[in-house]
Amino acid sequence: MHETDSEFLRKEPCPRCGSRDNLARYTDGHAYCFGCRHHEPGDNMTGQTEAAEPRTTDFVPLGEPADWVSRGISLESAQKWGFTRSSLNGEPVRLFNYRNSAQQLVWQKIRFPKKDFRSKGSKEDMCLYGQWLWRDGGKRVVIVEGELDAISLSQMQGHKWPVVSIPNGCDGAAKALRKNLQWLEQFEEIVLMFDGDDPGQKAVDECKLIPFTPGKLKIASLPLKDANEMLMAGRVKETIDAIWGAKVYRPDGLVGVSDIMGELLKPVTFGLPWCFEELTKHTYGRRDGEVYGFGAGTGIGKTDFLMQQIAFDVVELKQTVGAIFLEQKPVETAKRVAGKIAGRMFHVPDGGWTPDELTRAAQELDGKVYFYDNFGQTDWELVKGHIRYMVVSLGIKLIYLDHLTALGEDAEELGLIMKEMAGLANELGCIIHFVSHLATPDGKPHEEGGRVMIRHFRGSRAIGFWSFFMFGMERDQQNEDPIIATTTIFRILKDRYTGRSTGKTINLGFHSETGRLFVRDDDPFKDKDAKEHGFSNESDDELPF
Repeated sequence: MHETDSEFLRKEPCPRCGSRDNLARYTDGHAYCFGCRHHEPGDNMTGQTEAAEPRTTDFVPLGEPADWVSRGISLESAQKWGFTRSSLNGEPVRLFNYRNSAQQLVWQKIRFPKKDFRSKGSKEDMCLYGQWLWRDGGKRVVIVEGELDAISLSQMQGHKWPVVSIPNGCDGAAKALRKNLQWLEQFEEIVLMFDGDDPGQKAVDECKLIPFTPGKLKIASLPLKDANEMLMAGRVKETIDAIWGAKVYRPDGLVGVSDIMGELLKPVTFGLPWCFEELTKHTYGRRDGEVYGFGAGTGIGKTDFLMQQIAFDVVELKQTVGAIFLEQKPVETAKRVAGKIAGRMFHVPDGGWTPDELTRAAQELDGKVYFYDNFGQTDWELVKGHIRYMVVSLGIKLIYLDHLTALGEDAEELGLIMKEMAGLANELGCIIHFVSHLATPDGKPHEEGGRVMIRHFRGSRAIGFWSFFMFGMERDQQNEDPIIATTTIFRILKDRYTGRSTGKTINLGFHSETGRLFVRDDDPFKDKDAKEHGFSNESDDELPF
């Protein structure tokens, strides 16, 4: 049996210095005097009758183990840990005495009354505080930040389970643990219980990078700053619970079912509705963190759709909206949205509206819509910064961006923008609606009712990959039938949520007096050539998403 396997039994008089109770007797029979360093071998040990001389003799005299009532430390704990009270240059000091596996004193941390610290000894031989008290290996070792925390936690556990602390504060935590990695790896669990302040949590992050065996490192947190504060507050049970409830560290991005159980069990509900109930039913609404792409030819009606959707968000959903229209001045955007609210075409000179009507409708937008007033500035980094500010500082949840292709032309550039846009929506929990221009199709133009496909979107591979839903809008503007000429086919091109609405279409009519879109109950294409008006059986691109 080694001395490090033994447990403290009782205090005894020292036969060498005559101290009444400085000699500590242990279960294997060995004894050690914390006053004169007299040492007696254990039952199965041979050797000196006095501890080997330390490598340096420039230590503060050990003094005697002493309790620390104001910090909740008992005399038994002081004896167990060799925590003593002495004096240096006439000042009282408390000593945290570091020993090696042979019980040699190798380093001292000296604590003065005003919490000033000094140290003496060999840093090369210094190990984790308390490491010499425990047998090598076992179920669990808990690592705390300071020596007093180690004694406190050990006391709360009845000195039965291994506890150690780092020697030089949280700044040196990672270095100290790396140095003693071989000893720590002998335990099945390694629990970090550092202080809850910023330096302590920074140290935890640094220690996560140490190459512990995967799944072995756990992180525990306390409701108070540290273990000593928990001891003084009498919150022993909570401290023990914190050890047992320590979470296994996994690199960022890895979670288990228990980590997401709360979210997993939440009822599944519809997201925010669209302005058309039929579209809401197809998509189950709009969900936080998602991006939605719209594509249409020139003059098809995508602007009308976005304006009507913004008006719906403001008036019906009471949401605040961020409008980033890169090729449209804020005044025009505001007039168009206000027109959707009032049922007036305020952007048209002879629209039959009055200034009072415009004023009333515009007032409904005040404080509810924020515009990007930087016409022609199409730098993605600038736009990205505005989106972040709108969401974080203004509390905006719904962002509209028209159009994506103004920010980049080539596929590589658009791919990077789409990746960052999707990441931004996920990070901030906002919803981003964006418009993309379309490439000219091989067959019938989109402006003449040609079907929109995913491959027509510029940068289609990246847009298709990162978008949660993609929508195309088609209208045969030159058709002789005025009903068909004013009917837009709103087509769902991609449905990542369920996949069931892909290919669904909604026929949107346009009311010329109110300027509003509406869902047609009748089907103006029913008796027409379906292929001519966009109902082709041609399948879309087989893209990998």
